[in-house]
Amino acid sequence: MFFFDPLYLLFAIPGMLLVFWAQWKVKSTFSKYARVPNSYGLSGYDVARRLMSAEGLNLQVNQVPGELTDFYNPADKSINLSQSSIQPSVGAMAVVAHELGHAVQDKQGYTPMRLRSSIVGVATLGTNLGTWLVFLGLIFGGASRSSFGFQMAVVGLILFSAAVLFTLVTLPVELNASKRARQMLIANGMVSPQEQAAVKDVLNAAAMTYVAAAASSILTFLYLAYRVFGGRRD
Repeated sequence: MFFFDPLYLLFAIPGMLLVFWAQWKVKSTFSKYARVPNSYGLSGYDVARRLMSAEGLNLQVNQVPGELTDFYNPADKSINLSQSSIQPSVGAMAVVAHELGHAVQDKQGYTPMRLRSSIVGVATLGTNLGTWLVFLGLIFGGASRSSFGFQMAVVGLILFSAAVLFTLVTLPVELNASKRARQMLIANGMVSPQEQAAVKDVLNAAAMTYVAAAASSILTFLYLAYRVFGGRRD
């Protein structure tokens, strides 16, 4: 059965372990520094207001439920802060500054961010539909290159490749936002030298989740490609 292919585990398990480790790392690191008050007692809202003023940003600031659910929405130019990021902690400061980094990217037309936005639709389609097309293609005779099933599987693989590309393009977007976050906090005198190291730890841990997602996506693609091309009959 395709769903229980033991070979899949050889591709999937390393990616799954990396994803689980990265999720644990970011949560534990944020939890550590969420208990450390920042030197100036700045709440997440204070950090957002100061950085928006310094960068000439006019954004709506919203609160969303959950922990580490923060995001910047380029559609309505809003920064959305989770309940865990409105506290006056070093961890919250790092997260809020990171989201403001995305806002600055949007304002400046940062190329990787624009590219990511342009492929989000096909990437979503690839994630949701691509794997199923490969699966159905293999069922309907995908082992023969001349079969309709093989062609269907190839289309599915191409669609899924868009999802892989999305995870790869996301890496420079997120890393650059973190770099901007550190620079903005330091330039505006909002962090002490000791806090700079803590902010870097939080942002580096967050970056690992995107590295893990990209690695997992690539491994899944390699497995699907092997299933499509590895056992075909001409």
